[in-house]
Amino acid sequence: MPGDKDMTRSRGFVDSATDFDKLGLRSGQVVQELGWDDDVDEDLRQQVMDAIEGDLIEDALGGVDVVWLWWRSDDGDVADGLVDAMRDLDKDGIIYLVTPKVGRPDTVDTSDLSEGVETAGMVLTSTFNVSGDWQAHKVVRPKGSPR
Repeated sequence: MPGDKDMTRSRGFVDSATDFDKLGLRSGQVVQELGWDDDVDEDLRQQVMDAIEGDLIEDALGGVDVVWLWWRSDDGDVADGLVDAMRDLDKDGIIYLVTPKVGRPDTVDTSDLSEGVETAGMVLTSTFNVSGDWQAHKVVRPKGSPR
């Protein structure tokens, strides 16, 4: 029914009411995926590829618009992961640090996220629920940052 915000896609995502739509991913963007493992949400990966109308890349050839960084509590230091993610990121690019939601296995502690973002010299701007088990934290360089 038109306007019904409870309609679902075939993959089980809530259409137009989902936070995924707020990520701002669009056709033509270059998205580098880091931290992939067999526990990631493949439907969510496909949704990202559908939004950019392209494949996720592993090895960047230049500045990427977005880094999609899967991260779990046992992946190590959040700051190290973010610094690695910045390597190929365009100066105006965004990192989506994608972590298991609270209560799910391998959830990253909120204090570890905050400390890691600050240590990496970045800013956490918002968090989005992007699937049943994963959330995406939008991380950017501070305004006026040289890199």
